[in-house]
Amino acid sequence: MTKYRSIFLSDIHLGTRGCQAERLLDFLREHESEKLFLVGDIIDFWAMNRTIHWSPLQNTLVQKVLRRARHGDQVVLIPGNHDEALREYVDTSFGDIQVVRELIHTAADGRRYLVLHGDEFDQVTRHHRWVAVLGDIAYNFLVRLNAWLSWLRRTLRIPGYWSLAGYAKRRIKSAVSFIFDFEDSVIHAVRERGLDGVICGHIHSAAIREVGGLTYINCGDWVDSCTAIVEHADGRMELIAWGAVKPVGLTLAAVAA
Repeated sequence: MTKYRSIFLSDIHLGTRGCQAERLLDFLREHESEKLFLVGDIIDFWAMNRTIHWSPLQNTLVQKVLRRARHGDQVVLIPGNHDEALREYVDTSFGDIQVVRELIHTAADGRRYLVLHGDEFDQVTRHHRWVAVLGDIAYNFLVRLNAWLSWLRRTLRIPGYWSLAGYAKRRIKSAVSFIFDFEDSVIHAVRERGLDGVICGHIHSAAIREVGGLTYINCGDWVDSCTAIVEHADGRMELIAWGAVKPVGLTLAAVAA
């Protein structure tokens, strides 16, 4: 069991078949923290409007998070676009879980990070919602297809976890990045507010990197990549990929090297 100052998770998408609840439960059993930040799209109300897939493991995951909050961990929920209905409850609490639109997190080393989901910087989500919804339906189809491919890989004893949906999203993202540059938009907003960096989610693309003297951190997701951001006692940020054959970590220091 490893204890961190903070853990940041985003894009869990509870209520969908693609949610990797079992992997996230395994991660949380091995990693404790004083603070737990849920950085948007924790529950997928978009998908649940079409069909609901709520497994016993997803219920266990919710209970584990609630138990952490009851036992004294600071748990903060920042709604995303898929659970935007929860934005009506910003600045209130569900039991011991605080709901906020965004926050500024001061790390142990004094660096200040803007923590938010990030959908407000996605021009498709903001101005062309029908395109986003259509893309979400296609993405969920790939997730369902990936379940069959995962069964085939297990049958053939092919090690590791590979996501067809994640692969397709990465290929499409690289093709249209010149039109909608999410990361640059987020960094521009952080620079205007005089902060040191940002911790966000939304695009299902985990990263820690320096951009123009500021730190861009994306939590990734628990559908494709199964990644989390952790803050060590000294303020050092690390990206942990729990979906790999062997869990790997990427630190800000390693990126800067």
